[in-house]
Amino acid sequence: MKHIITIIILLFVLISNAQENKLKKANQKYNDLSYIDAAKVYLQVAESGYKSEELFKKIGNTYYFKADYKDAEKWYGELYKLNSKTLETEYLLRYSQSLKAVGKEKKAESVYDQFLNTSGILNKEFSSSSDYLEIIEENSNRYNITPLPINSSNADYGAFIHENTIYFASTRNLKKRRSVDVWSNEPFLDIYSVNYNEEENTYSEPVAIKGDVNKRFHESSPAITKDGKTLYFTRTNSTPRIKTNKKDKIQLKIYRATKVGDEWTNIEDLSINGDNYSNVHPALSPDENTLYFASNMPSSIGQTDIFSVSINKDGSFGKPKNLGSKVNTKGRESFPFVTNNYELYFSSDGHFGLGGYDVFYIDLKATGKQLLNVGMPVNGPADDFAFSINNLTKKGFFSSNRTEVDNIYGFTETKSIKELLEAVVTGVVTDKVTGQPIAHATLTINSDDNTIKYDIITREDGSFSTTVNKFKAHTITVKNKGYDTTDTFIAKGEDAYKVDIQLVKNVFEIGPDAMSDLAKMLNTSQIYFDLNKSSIKKEAEIELEKIIAAMKQHPNLKIDVRSHTDSRANDSYNINLSNQRAKATINYLIARGINKDRLTGKGYGESQLLNGCKNGKKCTEAQHQENRRSEFIVLKN
Repeated sequence: MKHIITIIILLFVLISNAQENKLKKANQKYNDLSYIDAAKVYLQVAESGYKSEELFKKIGNTYYFKADYKDAEKWYGELYKLNSKTLETEYLLRYSQSLKAVGKEKKAESVYDQFLNTSGILNKEFSSSSDYLEIIEENSNRYNITPLPINSSNADYGAFIHENTIYFASTRNLKKRRSVDVWSNEPFLDIYSVNYNEEENTYSEPVAIKGDVNKRFHESSPAITKDGKTLYFTRTNSTPRIKTNKKDKIQLKIYRATKVGDEWTNIEDLSINGDNYSNVHPALSPDENTLYFASNMPSSIGQTDIFSVSINKDGSFGKPKNLGSKVNTKGRESFPFVTNNYELYFSSDGHFGLGGYDVFYIDLKATGKQLLNVGMPVNGPADDFAFSINNLTKKGFFSSNRTEVDNIYGFTETKSIKELLEAVVTGVVTDKVTGQPIAHATLTINSDDNTIKYDIITREDGSFSTTVNKFKAHTITVKNKGYDTTDTFIAKGEDAYKVDIQLVKNVFEIGPDAMSDLAKMLNTSQIYFDLNKSSIKKEAEIELEKIIAAMKQHPNLKIDVRSHTDSRANDSYNINLSNQRAKATINYLIARGINKDRLTGKGYGESQLLNGCKNGKKCTEAQHQENRRSEFIVLKN
């Protein structure tokens, strides 16, 4: 005797372990009957020569989300051939990425351009000055600034604080016997120090640091190690290694001094220096194993670039490395400063700003580095430079010539610059059919330039929340066992996104529900019939092929074909017509290789209408069509 397949749920309390083991073995025996994998079914149908958007989307997604881009490109290509003009944007994006992954760059660019033109979700590129100014304005008003009382009527800049002492460069001629720079008509720079009481916010009188550092020409940009024993600074080249002519431009070098008593001495010309280029403005990494500096050495991109160089344990140096185009431009980049969190602040006139030198920020440890203008009031129309900050106290210094002479300003940061990078993404993942939330689904967040990638998991109620870099577009890929993987694209530029995602099942358990319809499991359109006809329609063949593929994958699967009519004509006529439809459906399956012993069928006439279109009620043809159908109920002996 045959009955509808069910996973037997014991109604008795199983006391012994032996009984539990027997149950497990029984369930294992019917594993091939318990689950239907829709993806495998679709692939088999497509490989049989059938074509449809639904098939190619399903198969392309299967390979795409497994990172099998070769096969994904093949099946998305078939999809594109069927419908290139009105294809959904997510498939244009996936196809272009698959093309790029297999080396078909030209075609990938063409399809990606189509995606850009049709998506409507990509924000504009920031290509005009008004766009940049809008971003800078959003970044502004995060600092309270005040000029320091140590400023003079001459140039003062480049404050560096070590413990309770502020070091800075100044052209003030306190001894009145300093040489004068013929270009600026001001005294040359020296390095000064000031004792600072942070609690009382008081400063001592500035004094030139002692020892051999301050000499005849320029000295500036002090950087001191944490132990207070080593000083890096900029000086006019006083130790040329090659013979120069009077017409040659005098270069600058970075020197190193050590502290003996209260004096700086043992001045050392570093190996990274040269006589035909300048190295300036040293800054140390938090671990003091790397020196950052500005230079116009031959490997520079622009007029001056930011470089880094490793400091070996014996004090020697490695080979300088250019920080690259994320930082450096054709213009001037200078005055680097690195925080304890490896964030680089520097000044540039090559990146778009408010005028002259502007201060910029970039996170050195981030995989996807994002450059930010720190905004007003630090930046303005004048030159703003030599920025430094303590991430713990949120206090720091910068220099500016906004009053027509270089002055040092103190500031307090009121809002972290990292907050400017972040956009909040929230949403819920649900089952598309039932609407039920899906807990513990995996969401992979990937930036459009593939520099940022990480996973999050949905909560028990299917919800999720995360933050993304607001200046990058992102793809959110959602995976969960038993469901098709899917993704969604979010544009850049917003402060918050609400992204609700629906998943479609692809593995179906033939469980305790006594009405397991194989067609519904496979997301198959119903097998419909024309009025008063029992012949298989052409458009129904591809849906029947899915049923056939599933039965071939599961040789023990048996089907009861249940066919129906609409309410028109009398009951006996409709019973006869529905029996003919069941027979025609079964004959099609047998002709395609399904053993007749695996098939039963029966017509139910108009007794199981899906809607209210019964005798005497006026309905549309489309409503009547819903009832002229075949169903495929799974059976087990």
